[in-house]
This record gives sequence, structure tokens and C-alpha cells, in this order.
Amino acid sequence: MAKQDTILLAIWVQALIASAGSLFYSEAVGFVPCELCWVQRIFMYPLVVIYGVSAWKKDIRFAPSGLILSVLGLMVSVFHYLTQKIPFFQAAGDACGTVSCSGTYVNYLGFITIPFMAGIAFIVIIIGHILLIRGFKEDISYEK
Repeated sequence: MAKQDTILLAIWVQALIASAGSLFYSEAVGFVPCELCWVQRIFMYPLVVIYGVSAWKKDIRFAPSGLILSVLGLMVSVFHYLTQKIPFFQAAGDACGTVSCSGTYVNYLGFITIPFMAGIAFIVIIIGHILLIRGFKEDISYEK
């Protein structure tokens, strides 16, 4: 298995685990997602398909949209985390809707919340995608 194939598979697994985790918290545990959680899901769920198809076809041409979605999702995750942890931002989270975005369902070790976990997943995907791009450029330069 080529290095790019391994990276694509790892990115796909990360997106799959993050999506399954969000479904576990809402469907199995019963946590009602807030509006920012839904936005993060909107950015994460398509990544399972995008990187799954890319890994299956062994073609990274399907993947650039995944990088865009990951960066946008990371931005939402950071903002959501700030609404939970920084008092200045909590007013924005309280105006979120029926479920407060500044509310914290889980708080492992005092800082690991659901938006934190989503942000880490987006970061892993972004780093993996950057490694893909670097590997693709190196492959092209060796072919010349």
C-alpha cells in the first residue's frame, strides 16, 4: 500500500470516528446538539464520503473539497470551544437557540469538550491532507 493510500485511509477513519462519535453522543447518550454542533456535523459528515471515495479510487483529486470543509469546520469548532470556556464569548453561545452553545455536556480532564474533540478531528484531517499534498508534489517531481 502506497504512502498516499495509507494517509487517505487514516483521514477517512478519522472522519468516520468523529462522525460516529457525534452520533453516539446524540443518539445513544441523548445529548441534544446545539446549532454550532449541527454546523460542525455539516462540515464533518461529508468528509466520510469524500475521503472514502478518494481512498477507494486511490485518487486524491476528489479530496480538495475535504480540506476546505475541514478548515471551515475547525473554525466553527474553535469558536464553539471559546463560547464554552471564555466568558467574553459565552453571551454569543447563549443566543444560539433552544440549546445553549455555551453549555458543556462533557468536560473530560477539565478541558476536553465535544467541540474540542471535533476540533482535534479537523486538525488531524487537515494535517493528513497537507501530507497528501506534499506527497503528491514529491511524486510529480520524481516523475520528471
